[in-house]
Amino acid sequence: MVTQPNNLLHGKTLEMVVTYLVDYYGWEKLYGLIRINCFSNNPSVKSSLTFLRKTPWARKKVEDLYIQTVSQDKKG
Repeated sequence: MVTQPNNLLHGKTLEMVVTYLVDYYGWEKLYGLIRINCFSNNPSVKSSLTFLRKTPWARKKVEDLYIQTVSQDKKG
């Protein structure tokens, strides 16, 4: 199996990424950072996953925020 030590998303499911961001920021701040309705109108991990799996641009924003957040945590 090929390892990807520099890929912070390697081995992470979308559910893990969303759950991490919600735990780290909370729904309100997450919506402030990424303005998508699934983070503000009756937010849940399940509804967010449904939307993000169908919407590549939104998923990319979430994955980019995850990478940025995890990178900052490792530095600090």
